[in-house]
Amino acid sequence: MNRFYVAALVAAALLYAGPAAAEIIESEHGGFASSHSVIVAADRSAVWEELVHPEQWWSHTWSNDSANLHLESRAGGCFCESLPANGDWAAGSVEHMRVVMVMPGTMLRMSGSLGPLQSEGLVGTLTVTLSEDDGGIRITWDYIAGGQARFPVAQFGPVVDGVQAEFLGDLVNRLGGAVDQS
Repeated sequence: MNRFYVAALVAAALLYAGPAAAEIIESEHGGFASSHSVIVAADRSAVWEELVHPEQWWSHTWSNDSANLHLESRAGGCFCESLPANGDWAAGSVEHMRVVMVMPGTMLRMSGSLGPLQSEGLVGTLTVTLSEDDGGIRITWDYIAGGQARFPVAQFGPVVDGVQAEFLGDLVNRLGGAVDQS
């Protein structure tokens, strides 16, 4: 496993403090659920366009370069990464997630275990929904993971939650920042 990726995951969990409301909503039965929500002052089509182009904002990759990402925004599509050859491996690829549902401008759902969760017997589902809100577009980011692992999955939930917050924060920053809710 890429040591930078794991270190970045832990650092993000410890350091990220973004504009989103967030909480771990379950931590039992071999899994956890993470939920974040934020409002941006952008139109729905602009938010959707950024969402389906993670190569412009996704912050954790195996290759350390988000330009190597691509997302096919259709059912069965791949959220994948090309891995150029380096000193540790020959050129290859990785599937981060598989698209299972697309409602353009409204909802994107993908299934897959991200980062270090991928090597375990875990299944993760990411659902990103867009809805109208008084101040703009509300982005709700839900990631649920469960299954078997060689570590206590529920204890890893807060780390993953921090990284999910970072992903949403990177998308929000790309869109110009969150609407002040005070």
